[in-house]
Amino acid sequence: MIKAALSVLLVLVAISSTFGKYIPKSGKRIPQTLSRGWGDQLIWAQTYEEALYWSRSRNKPLMVLFHLDDCPHSQALKKVFSEDNKLQKMLDEDFIVLNLVYETTDKHLSPDGQYVPRIIFVDPTMTVRADINGRYSNRMYAYEPSDVDLLKRNMEAAKKLLKSEL
Repeated sequence: MIKAALSVLLVLVAISSTFGKYIPKSGKRIPQTLSRGWGDQLIWAQTYEEALYWSRSRNKPLMVLFHLDDCPHSQALKKVFSEDNKLQKMLDEDFIVLNLVYETTDKHLSPDGQYVPRIIFVDPTMTVRADINGRYSNRMYAYEPSDVDLLKRNMEAAKKLLKSEL
């Protein structure tokens, strides 16, 4: 009796965990190591150059996420970021995404310094959108777990700017 109850419980847990995650329209994708836990079902660019190419050719804004694996602030943002289905869906459908654990040689990607976590938007004309920033004056592109709604609004702004300016 106990074994049967445990078996049923295990099956229910397995089933419920599959319903909670965002699954792209094209079906479940094989997780990529490039996600580094930020969204396993997203297609991540490998390099900044590749991301710029995809952004330009697909006419989608690029979101560059700078973080460190051992940074507690990055880890806290990653947890909220990867579990937010609306954010993951918007990234999958409307953005090119790149996450970096190192700095690039492009100084435009660190307009106010090099810190993590930092999120920068780049439009398909390869213009860094310095006007889309977070709520902190000393770290303009930093986001904390409590700033996910602001991040989503900024993503919407990046999409609107794309339509109105291009």
